[in-house]
Amino acid sequence: MSWIFLDESGQFAKNGKQSFFVVGSFTTGDPSRTKKGFKSWQKQKFPKKQKGQSEIKFSDIKIDDALRIKTLKHLSGLDIRIMYVFLQTQNIPSEYRKKNRVVDTGLLYVNIIGELLEMYLPCTDKEFRIFCDKRHLKGISMSEFKRLLTNRLAPQLPSSTIIQIEMIDSTTNPNIQIADWISGALGRFYNDGEIGEQCKMSLKNNIVAEKELFKDYWINKQKTRH
Repeated sequence: MSWIFLDESGQFAKNGKQSFFVVGSFTTGDPSRTKKGFKSWQKQKFPKKQKGQSEIKFSDIKIDDALRIKTLKHLSGLDIRIMYVFLQTQNIPSEYRKKNRVVDTGLLYVNIIGELLEMYLPCTDKEFRIFCDKRHLKGISMSEFKRLLTNRLAPQLPSSTIIQIEMIDSTTNPNIQIADWISGALGRFYNDGEIGEQCKMSLKNNIVAEKELFKDYWINKQKTRH
């Protein structure tokens, strides 16, 4: 059985110095163990006002960087195997743009998630379960989001495999919060933020695969014009 949790860091439009968009994910053999590991760390190590919060995000300004690194190192000791994709927002293809603005964000997000999930394939698991943080999908419905991903994944899985794709509120799921910490840490690294190098190094031994999307899209597009 595959349990995959994922979340993203960044915006499709360049936001200040942040020009990278990252989707981080992890798989684990025992989601209840990782859930317990994250919540117990929160209760033991975080300041009093944050111990009982329903959600602890990597980007929370109340968290100091020393605690961020300690938390990432704690997460690296759990049973997690990380895969992620990243892209520079300036490389987003023209089919998602209108007057050079990214407009088809729903379909773009589906494509990015599809690229990430295909990194876990092929596999022979009888159950392939994916849990994403809930977000607005401009231009497509939730049911269409699930249908498009299922149609993309199904040919690479046994016909009997159960495919489950859910968007859930991260405040109710500590494993989605772990994915937030992974994507936040990697986003900090790619956007050259403070402690970015330390963030990436803290997760290094858990990273199984990474992939940059659309890297040469505009270069290749210009070549075809000549």
